[in-house]
Amino acid sequence: MSLPVPDIREFVAPDTWRAIDFISDLHLEADHPRTVEALFHYLDTTPADAVFLLGDVFEVWVGDDALHEPGSFEAACCARLRQAASRRALYFMHGNRDFLVGAGFTQATGIPVLQDPTVLVFAGRRWLLSHGDALCLADVPYQKFRAIARDPQWQAQLLARPLAERRAQGRSARAESEARKQAGNAFYGDVDDAATLQWLHAAHAHALIHGHTHLPADHALGEAAEGHALARHVLTDWDLEASVPRAEALRLSDAGLERIRLVPR
Repeated sequence: MSLPVPDIREFVAPDTWRAIDFISDLHLEADHPRTVEALFHYLDTTPADAVFLLGDVFEVWVGDDALHEPGSFEAACCARLRQAASRRALYFMHGNRDFLVGAGFTQATGIPVLQDPTVLVFAGRRWLLSHGDALCLADVPYQKFRAIARDPQWQAQLLARPLAERRAQGRSARAESEARKQAGNAFYGDVDDAATLQWLHAAHAHALIHGHTHLPADHALGEAAEGHALARHVLTDWDLEASVPRAEALRLSDAGLERIRLVPR
């Protein structure tokens, strides 16, 4: 299965920024309050000038109209995200769980939504940012679903359904996902290195930063024609309810990349 190179937007960081954090795959939901609180404690305390939320911030996002439901989890989270965005720059990128985030989210939080992928220009280097799901070519069933789910007409038809119906669908999807995890059948796949190199070359970038796979690691991908090392850096998922809690940010500064562990060892 091949993947055409998408249109790649460029984001130039302000000269005043000294540190940028990247996080993804928090899968926020009301049933995981420790993860929710860990996120907002982190956003209150990080020294980074900006935080890029690279997808699957929410376990499921059934539509921006959920923000208008009194007492909704989405509305409560977005109110706190708006407070966090008033203190430092925050940016959001769609994941495979929250691809229905739209203009209503930005209006509620003040957080812009970035196109996937986007090149971040910082400290004289180019960093390619993506959620990562589009590059997991071995997961053929998901790629077929993704092609449908990202179609604006399909999304419009889905969002036209009653909110209660969409919430029920979201609960069903979560239950199926949890059942696969418990059975040991969860398959996240991994990104395709050849497709990654295509994207990097098209973006004139030396490194990809992504999430989605829940396989945090740093991978060398060889050297570009100009001699710079090529790499991809994978973010961890967050789960503060797990027997071994997980939460980490990847921090970029003039000194390079550093993984910041946010839970006790």
